[in-house]
Amino acid sequence: MLENCRNARERWGGVSELIDRWLKERQELLVRYCELSGESDFSQTAVLREKFVRLCEVLVDYVSAGHFEVYEQLIQEAREFNDGGLELAAKLYPRIEQTTEVALNFNDRLDGRELSESEVEALFGELSKLGEVLESRFKMEDFLIENLHNAHAGKVASV
Repeated sequence: MLENCRNARERWGGVSELIDRWLKERQELLVRYCELSGESDFSQTAVLREKFVRLCEVLVDYVSAGHFEVYEQLIQEAREFNDGGLELAAKLYPRIEQTTEVALNFNDRLDGRELSESEVEALFGELSKLGEVLESRFKMEDFLIENLHNAHAGKVASV
């Protein structure tokens, strides 16, 4: 996943400040995810809880930026160019929304409380599912960026 993030940043890093900032948030999210995914000692609940809290903070920021900033920009471009982008977005956004629900449900599991060792262990089980969901989400987002933003880059440059 981390390598895919780097590839996406290389492809779109300078295209838009908004997308660039968002892809940096994605990279930070992946770093936080990887920090946790390598853990195997569930007895240090306080330390692990803090790592989960940091992961969730970045996760919620990333998901929010996508929904309330980046997707809006992509939809605006699709409207302006009217070349099938709105239909594409209409197909993908519900699937992306499903990944948002998984992410927010994962975040809600912490609920600001201390966690027992068994609760931490259960979170690690959900962390694996979250990773799969995020990978799927990143692919859909990359597809949207490629087809709703990059597809218009030449048209914008020629104007």
